[in-house]
Amino acid sequence: MNYELVARHLLVELRGARSQVQWSRRLGYRSNVAYPWETGRRSPTAAEALRAAGKAGVDVQDAVRRFYGHVDPVWLDEVAVDTPEGVARLLDDLRGKASVSKVARTAGCSRTAVSRWLSGSAQPKLPDFLRVLDAVSLRMVDFVATLVDPAQLPSLRRVWKQLETRRKGAVEHPWTPAILRGLELDAYLALPAHRPGWLARELGLPREEEDRCMAYLEASGQIRWNGTHYVAPPLTVDTRGASDIGRRHRQHWSRVAADRIGDQEPGQYSYNVFCVSKEDYERIRTLHLQYFRTLRSIAAESGPSEVVAVANVQLFPLAG
Repeated sequence: MNYELVARHLLVELRGARSQVQWSRRLGYRSNVAYPWETGRRSPTAAEALRAAGKAGVDVQDAVRRFYGHVDPVWLDEVAVDTPEGVARLLDDLRGKASVSKVARTAGCSRTAVSRWLSGSAQPKLPDFLRVLDAVSLRMVDFVATLVDPAQLPSLRRVWKQLETRRKGAVEHPWTPAILRGLELDAYLALPAHRPGWLARELGLPREEEDRCMAYLEASGQIRWNGTHYVAPPLTVDTRGASDIGRRHRQHWSRVAADRIGDQEPGQYSYNVFCVSKEDYERIRTLHLQYFRTLRSIAAESGPSEVVAVANVQLFPLAG
């Protein structure tokens, strides 16, 4: 991904129909800063770019909430995203438990620079912000989509269309995330060659479901044949920014859990109905968010790949 080009296109789209001079003045600059920003001669900091988005009419706080999806980060009530502190909090929160070294390697940046950006002691330029955001979330395109229409950005148009197509297909084939993770299992990779039906047996799903998912994944370009096995390119199809699709997936995995409880399958299926104060309910909700982020971080760094698992985290008020 050419993050410098994405940054330039994003800035042009935020400016809209205004002239560069008009836009620069609207942003509070005396000189025409839009010209060097959009030509790549220099870049604004991430905070400057987010403030520009606010000037363009974007509710940046709400944009970040939509990016998180059904998880509402508590820190958003404490700091504005379009500030150096807000940028640091966003990146640090998204990285979870991932080490600074791992983030730096994934982003292709120096460890010193990433450490300073995450701590807030230095401000990342917009391309570096997008680069690190992608490294810690794999959802840079979705973040841009909360600010502008990514279909209008030449550098993201094709990727965005591909993501949208795959998300729509994911509604009809909700088992595809499990199939994709199954292709990462060491046991699958150790097979002499792909064995039809092996994934169905390993994941506990009907053989015809495996066949449907594999056909869809291959047709949509989410897997490719390397001569002996199917492999998945590193493009994450995340549904957190698509509320309806995400809702259907949560329903799907809840039904899977219910079926496995009924069949007395192995797993941890716990519940607790309780009464607490509203303040303590928020404390419990925060713990749930922390647990889920920690879980994602552990999963991201775990190896070897031996188990495909589902964490179906639920907390909701019945009354009050």
